[in-house]
Amino acid sequence: MGGSERVAYIGMPVKAVGVVTIEDVRSLALGLPRTTEALVHGRVKFRVGRIVYVAFSRDETEMGFAFPKEEREWLVGTEPEKFVLPTQSDLRYNWVLVRLAAIDVAEMRELVLDAWRMVVPKRLAATHAPDEDHEPERSPPE
Repeated sequence: MGGSERVAYIGMPVKAVGVVTIEDVRSLALGLPRTTEALVHGRVKFRVGRIVYVAFSRDETEMGFAFPKEEREWLVGTEPEKFVLPTQSDLRYNWVLVRLAAIDVAEMRELVLDAWRMVVPKRLAATHAPDEDHEPERSPPE
């Protein structure tokens, strides 16, 4: 049983609500134009051409994603329990890490889509405008 599953009282495994998995990311990323998946040194990566925009740690607990260098200190500083600076050797890249257990699917969608937009031509990125990414809000049941 994987880390994102819990055992229900009847003994059947169920996915923990709100826990982001590599499958959630894969489902989104592979639906984006020009994206391919690669396994490099035991790590799953999503890229456009040769440019990686999302990569997972080997244990799949952290996701690295393309993010502007100029803004990452601010991002990590505002939510250090969620975001982590990349290793020293990766500081030269537009890159930051997030702990998957600290985000929900909606936030993962935002991070992945923004990372993808950084690596594709602007005209293609415009086809997936931010306001089109999110499903319409539904009214709560009465």
